[in-house]
Amino acid sequence: MSFSNILHSVLEFLNTGLIGLSGWEVVLYTLVVTHITIASVTIYLHRHQAHRALELHAIPSHFFRFWLWLTTGQVTKEWAAIHRKHHAKCDTEEDPHSPVTRGIKKVLLEGAELYRAESKNLETMAKYGHGTPDDWIERNLYTKYSWFGVAALLVINFVLFGVIGITIWAIQMLWIPITAAGIINGLGHWWGYRNYDCSDAATNVFPWGILIGGEELHNNHHTHATSAKLSSKWYEIDLGWGYIRALEMLGLAKVKKVAPEPKFAKDKVVADLETLQSVITNRYDVMAKYAKSVKHAFREELDHLKDKAQLEKRFLKSSRKLLQREPGKLELVHKQQLIELFKHSKALETMHQMRVELGAIWERSHSTRDQLLQQLQDWCARAEASGIKSLQEFSLRLRSYA
Repeated sequence: MSFSNILHSVLEFLNTGLIGLSGWEVVLYTLVVTHITIASVTIYLHRHQAHRALELHAIPSHFFRFWLWLTTGQVTKEWAAIHRKHHAKCDTEEDPHSPVTRGIKKVLLEGAELYRAESKNLETMAKYGHGTPDDWIERNLYTKYSWFGVAALLVINFVLFGVIGITIWAIQMLWIPITAAGIINGLGHWWGYRNYDCSDAATNVFPWGILIGGEELHNNHHTHATSAKLSSKWYEIDLGWGYIRALEMLGLAKVKKVAPEPKFAKDKVVADLETLQSVITNRYDVMAKYAKSVKHAFREELDHLKDKAQLEKRFLKSSRKLLQREPGKLELVHKQQLIELFKHSKALETMHQMRVELGAIWERSHSTRDQLLQQLQDWCARAEASGIKSLQEFSLRLRSYA
């Protein structure tokens, strides 16, 4: 074979690799493999390992572990430990990657660096890394040589696709740092909507959890951390949950826990012990619905506040948002603003105070069930006697929890 033929073969190999995919086929392949990586993270690392929300058969479990070693170099124990600590210390100085304490720019641009720094914290690994795989292959390959998988992937991509394989590899390497470390850990605690007023700043980035497999529904997850299903509203899509249900139907997974879904007895007029238990179990749903009732009450009071109190539009707008927040998380300046608002609206003051009292019911761990039930019944009676339409309607709904 002449030199020119050899050179031509080499150049052809560099351009196409062994399989010679077209441009759109390369794009499709890249989307498929990065999506498998996302599915591996959300199903295996997140819901199975970190939160034990489901059990996985050995076949998918080891496939996910191998795939993550190959495409990300993730060590299961490190990922699970760091994520558990994130929940335990969420949005505090000890949170490994909170934009609330570190700034959104830091988490968005340097999320992977924050992860690597925390992975070297032996105390974190010892305290939060329990129950993760510790078999021979984990100790002698996946953990010991975590870098070897991604190095092997670089060679594989180059052989299969030629020079463009290096670009595919680079995208695979950046996929999790950008989507998980950046978008979810960053934007997921900084921007978006909230179904529930959970104790931290977690938000739902998008209602359609497709690109990142359902992880976009971050507020839902932080509210019900051990749920295998991350969607809670009818319009929300959790693609990862769809995969889990498919695995379950194949006998390859078993769901252990999902977020409670409230049930109602429409003809129920007296709150009983079942009502009490359901209200406590579904307390996040209860408070989310109460926040909507406050919003309705504010709308009913708005004309009065504008015409008679002559309060500024900006003051009213910010006050409406404050009324829908968890009272215990209001800062002093916010409390003072609400006090000023309440001077002009007894109804809104009542709505706010009743919310505080309702939330206190499931915080009274020293009370007996009968005492808590009496408190709930008394709360409903006072709500329905308040003369405030939104509060009365909420109380009737509260009685029907079953």
